This record gives sequence, C-alpha cells and structure tokens, in this order.
Amino acid sequence: MEGRILYFEKPGKANTEATLRAARQRAEELGIQQVVVASSHGYTARAAKAIFADLNVNLIAVSICAAFDDEGWTMTPEERAGLEALGIRVLTCLHSLGDDVSDAFTRSAPNRIVRETLYRFCQGMKVAVEVALMAADAGLLDMTQEAIAIAGTDEGADTAIVIKPAYAHKFKQLEIREILAKPRSTAQG
Repeated sequence: MEGRILYFEKPGKANTEATLRAARQRAEELGIQQVVVASSHGYTARAAKAIFADLNVNLIAVSICAAFDDEGWTMTPEERAGLEALGIRVLTCLHSLGDDVSDAFTRSAPNRIVRETLYRFCQGMKVAVEVALMAADAGLLDMTQEAIAIAGTDEGADTAIVIKPAYAHKFKQLEIREILAKPRSTAQG
C-alpha cells in the first residue's frame, strides 16, 4: 500500500485548509465517519464543519481545559454555543497527556513521557493523540471504528492522523495508523 503525507515547511494556522482537505479525502477513501479536532475558540471546528459538511461524520471539537482560562485559551460560552448550534459536539475536560495532578509532583510521570515523545513529531501530533484519547474517554467515539484526529501548532490545524482509538487507561491499544499531514519542522516563524 502506498499513501500520501502532506508536509508543511512551517507549522501553524496557514495550513488549516490543506490539512482539513487531506483529512476529508482520506475519510472518504476509508469510509471514516468520526473526526476529532482540537479547537480552542472554534476556528478549526468551524473550518472542519465547512469542509466535511456533505459527509456524514460525527464531528467532535475538543477545547482546552478551564485551567488555562487565565491565559485566554479557553472557549467562551458563546463560542461553545455557536459550535453546538452548527451540530458540532464540544468536549472540554482534563488533558489526557498532562496538566493534571501528576504534573504537580513529578517531571517524569508516564503521561509526560508520552507527551514529550509525541512532541518530537510536532505539537499537532501530541494534541491530535490527546484529543482522541479525551473524546474516547468521554464516550464520544465508536471504539470499533477508525477516526481521524486533527490538531495544530498554536492556532489552526497542521497535523492530521488516522487512528484506531483507545481509552487513556488502555493507551497501548491506540494505533496511529496513518499520518496525513504534519509540519516538517517544529520551529515557528
């Protein structure tokens, strides 16, 4: 089997449309009907809704947890309501790969090791895996079916993967089956 990976010279929001189009094409080819996108304020979720509009997909937007409200990274109630009005399910919960109680006590917790390993690919890879775990744990994914997870660096989307989802406590069952898009370099700017 041969596949196609879309590589970007630089990470970031400018890659959103191309990433979503690559994800849509592969969803059609494989018959995937569940798509998880990281979306802090709704930009990526709205863009995904437009690109996947005529496909029968379960679109789930995973926002950053409320612990980051001081940084201005959390979704407002109005932004959430706007996405839900479009038929997008929105999930906000504790991050599967960090920023939890273990981070308060140690720098070598297993979730931190997994997180740092995924960062070697790019920020979007870490976030794509994480939002898929979060959606699975929330009961929003059909665990018998593949999914596409989409995320990025800071804003927008620059990474897309096909996964066999798993729950966080069964992390070793998660499979990254295909990389559809990612930046070649993690350096920004």
